[in-house]
Amino acid sequence: MLQPEFSIRTPDGDTLPRKVCTHCGYVAYDNPKVVVGSVVRHEGRILLCRRAIAPRDGFWTIPTGYLELNETPEEGARREAREEACAELRIERLLALYSVPRISQVQLIFRAVLVDPHVAAGAESREVRFFDVANIPWDDLAFPTVHWALRHDAQAEMGAHPLPFGNPDGEAGDRMPDGRIVREGEL
Repeated sequence: MLQPEFSIRTPDGDTLPRKVCTHCGYVAYDNPKVVVGSVVRHEGRILLCRRAIAPRDGFWTIPTGYLELNETPEEGARREAREEACAELRIERLLALYSVPRISQVQLIFRAVLVDPHVAAGAESREVRFFDVANIPWDDLAFPTVHWALRHDAQAEMGAHPLPFGNPDGEAGDRMPDGRIVREGEL
């Protein structure tokens, strides 16, 4: 059996260069990664996880991660909360759909509540903690989309229309809210 050998070319009927097997014509598509996560509330407070892994080790985030094969987005969000915060969730609704083209990510962020109030740091977290909205460590949040999700959750909490939010106008996830450019390797 021949091992695949790929060259970069634009397949017939396509508009972009792709990896195409020179033996059989198979096209190896590189597609965006899907990230799933949740803004988790319990008794009016928000669950945050302090990252124990790169990128942004030591910064706070909501429980999120890559969607696995054969998993629904809701299942993935619940799994990520279990892995990062030993938390059992009830997903309420889709909060936002974010695009981060610089790193080829599509993020589905849900609103969720805890089924059980007991949480603990998972393998990817240094610690987990509940924050009152007024005490969220905004300067120590890991990623632009975490800022967006927490702000959009606050709007939803105040009765914003139930449609999912999206990227703030003109934002693509390549800078923090203070204008600082996110460097390669930080995301």
